[in-house]
Amino acid sequence: MDVELVSIGDELLLGFTIDTNAAFFAREAAALGIRVVRRSTVGDGAEQIAAGVREALDRTGAVITSGGLGPTADDLTKPSIAALFGRGMYRDEAIVDSLRARWKARGWPGELPAANTMQAMIPEGATILENRHGSAPGIWLEDARGRWVAMLPGVPREFRGMTQDTLLPRIAARGAAGRVIRSRTLRTTGIAESAIADALGPYAKDPAGVALAYLPGWEGVDLRLTVRDVDAVEADALLGAAAALVREKVGHWVYGEDDADLVALVLEALRARGMRIGVAESCTGGMLGMRLTAIPGSSDVVVGGLIAYDNAVKVAQLGVRESTLTAHGAVSEETAREMATGARARLGVEVAVSITGVAGPGGGTPEKPVGTFCVGVDVRGEVRSLRTSGVGDRHEVRQRATQAALNLVRKALEG
Repeated sequence: MDVELVSIGDELLLGFTIDTNAAFFAREAAALGIRVVRRSTVGDGAEQIAAGVREALDRTGAVITSGGLGPTADDLTKPSIAALFGRGMYRDEAIVDSLRARWKARGWPGELPAANTMQAMIPEGATILENRHGSAPGIWLEDARGRWVAMLPGVPREFRGMTQDTLLPRIAARGAAGRVIRSRTLRTTGIAESAIADALGPYAKDPAGVALAYLPGWEGVDLRLTVRDVDAVEADALLGAAAALVREKVGHWVYGEDDADLVALVLEALRARGMRIGVAESCTGGMLGMRLTAIPGSSDVVVGGLIAYDNAVKVAQLGVRESTLTAHGAVSEETAREMATGARARLGVEVAVSITGVAGPGGGTPEKPVGTFCVGVDVRGEVRSLRTSGVGDRHEVRQRATQAALNLVRKALEG
């Protein structure tokens, strides 16, 4: 089944609000064989809403809208779409009673404001979709030709809750017929998108006949495999075969699948080995420590760290030798290795990881341009290091450096 999504709101067009609802719906719907073929965004105006929904109906006859169901004057989704279907509006007194009870139960002062009763205005002939996550009910409006529009609130918590417990079951019952759209993602880091394609060779586009998309970001390149219009059992078999083929070619750089978090994987690997970790950071200024401690329960593994931004701190606190800094500079594998070893000794841990680099926008040289960074890992006296570079602004370079450091820890633990 093909559907279109129309997101409504001036705040979306102005960029003040990011539309996460559309992405959420597309992911959830795919598992049921419901394909989102187009997503659009329109403003709050009645004409804009009507035009966007009319065009979507003409293409697919199945439209989901997000937003514009609230109690304020700019919430015009229902009357705009009702007019498109040639329907009037009526006030549902049961909804008014529910709104009053909700107002009272929350202990808000006074009576329910008259503006709130706008949420009880319903298009004639519509089906009311229960909203157990907020006050504005959803609306299902269908014409004699079987074309329909499902109107949901734009508040993400309400939209997501109604999508899962009300909307998707209703759509699926209309005829997805057991066919699914299913994806599986292999997460890589430390290798460029073009290098992956070269390594895959003839399988770079569709390994084992399965569509492959490359999704690069500062964490690495996600490889998303997708199959469409097959039953669930066949989908799993096709994805399994394709994933195995990709792993055969580039498995060295794969650290996990789907929602795998490299930080969580490193912490679990340390925990399984009874090891604790400390950090020594220069150009990242604590970002690596922040990532490690953002995971609940990390305190049993993460001891702490040192921000050694100035060379004097590298020498005094981490034991980096003056001769190393003179011969190789602060941004070097030699310095990164000594930083890691010094941190392991100073913090009394089994594993220490270090980062030093040129985050920019200034400070680069022809030999060490902006984006160059070095990481070091010391695991019980066995030291590894890596020099590489990352593109992007200062923040992105620092993020890439933390990812490279975590990946080097993962590899060191795996041997």
